[in-house]
Amino acid sequence: MASKAISFGVGIPMMVVGGLIALLWAPAEVELGSTVEFVGSLIGILGVVFLIAGIFYRKEVIIS
Repeated sequence: MASKAISFGVGIPMMVVGGLIALLWAPAEVELGSTVEFVGSLIGILGVVFLIAGIFYRKEVIIS
């Protein structure tokens, strides 16, 4: 069963924030534009990783 808290609570907001940083904030920076774009892209990529991890998350059943 997928974890909605990981997928929709962490993954999608990270992708949105990373995209906004890369597309809106980076062009406004003169000296550090490429660094800000890299950080925004990295946040977005980590958001995709969290989204995929949340989709494939499964709790183990412990039989005692």
